[in-house]
Amino acid sequence: MRITGISTHVVGTPWRNLTYVLVHTDEGLTGVGETRMLGRTDALLGYLREAEAHHIRGSDPFAVEDLVRRMKYGDYGRAGEIVMSGIACVEMACWDIKGKALGVPVWQLLGGRVTDRVMAYANGWYTTERTPEAYHKAAQDVVARGYRALKIDPFGTGHFELDHQQTLHSVSLIEAVRDAIGPDTELMLEMHGRFSPATAVRLARELAPFRPAWLEEPVPPENLKALKKVADKVELPVATGERIHDRIEFRELFETQAADIIQPDLGHIGGILEARKLAATAETHYVLVAPHNVGGAVLTAASLQLASCTPNFKVLEHFNDFADAEITKVVRGAPYVDPETGCFAVSHAPGLGVEFDPDAAAEFPQQQARFDLWAEGWERRRPR
Repeated sequence: MRITGISTHVVGTPWRNLTYVLVHTDEGLTGVGETRMLGRTDALLGYLREAEAHHIRGSDPFAVEDLVRRMKYGDYGRAGEIVMSGIACVEMACWDIKGKALGVPVWQLLGGRVTDRVMAYANGWYTTERTPEAYHKAAQDVVARGYRALKIDPFGTGHFELDHQQTLHSVSLIEAVRDAIGPDTELMLEMHGRFSPATAVRLARELAPFRPAWLEEPVPPENLKALKKVADKVELPVATGERIHDRIEFRELFETQAADIIQPDLGHIGGILEARKLAATAETHYVLVAPHNVGGAVLTAASLQLASCTPNFKVLEHFNDFADAEITKVVRGAPYVDPETGCFAVSHAPGLGVEFDPDAAAEFPQQQARFDLWAEGWERRRPR
């Protein structure tokens, strides 16, 4: 079997463009992969056109390791977010083809499953007025849908510091959310790399009474010594990693022991097998895995393949019940959260277990998607 070419489809919303890549073969099998880019969708499409000619067309889709190696190193330049995201889409699609050809789910090819259910946590649910009353109601709606965990960034446009009034307001939002969801629902605290170490530590202590399940990206991701400074001074688990695009770059993070939970994005780190290798390394450092997942149903399905065969997998992020829920129709067999358990069921269908619908995708053309975390009202995900 050989790859005859690829085709790309962009599903657009005002705040995110989702790029789907179909990999076609000479035996009639087609696989699909997906990523979400911020402000770089056209650059990704341009890279994929070049990579198709240089590396992809004519390759054996079963030889995933070889194709990833050639795409990553065969152009000599250091692979960053765009290249690793392009690799991820093609890599996922190859696993999809391989599973379909053999009649088994991808997790069966990666060592077999260790779980039938994967816990989900909700994100994108607080697209409302930034008041305690509005957040209380929105959080209640999340729990009513069966979720046992949810995440929130309550810090507005905070950057490095957060003044006294904004601190009080942020605390009031978290207090309202905890009151709404009760003591048994997990509450993840997101900081989006906003703060200096001193501010992050102060805020973590202010919010500790509401028992956050983790403190996510408390400082900008470039300085791991700053992250360790926070980790050494707070009692909450620290989570990070969504903006690291090469598993090799996690080495220093593991060495510093600055994170308890890593959050690779399968759509940016080179795909399923790269993430599985990373998870295995994390396991040797007693670190859990909770992937960043702001994509649609294909990226979610790929993340679930990883989850089902990874012993140190914790929980999977999910946006698609709350932000742009209508786009789920571009994928047949889209994963969903069971309201009875708050979990995804692990698919036993061949490949990724989903099928992309180009006709449905055509209803959502590419947009000039914009998402600025330092703009007033960013949490509504309605860019001006």
